[in-house]
Amino acid sequence: MKLPFAAPILLACGLLSGCGLAGTAASTATGAAAEAQQARDARQIEAQAQQQLDQAQQAAAARRESAEQDAK
Repeated sequence: MKLPFAAPILLACGLLSGCGLAGTAASTATGAAAEAQQARDARQIEAQAQQQLDQAQQAAAARRESAEQDAK
């Protein structure tokens, strides 16, 4: 008689432990989504920095050219 009574308890324990696994999977998915967003943000920041660097180089080239023209 103890075996039929133990089966629902084992089933309940199994289901509850499954909830922990689901929570772990959900937090892992959330963490992965956050990391993906951070990667996108980093690429955007990198692109902005590159654009600012390009603009600074163009401005420096324009100043050099202007200085060369003034020297003539």
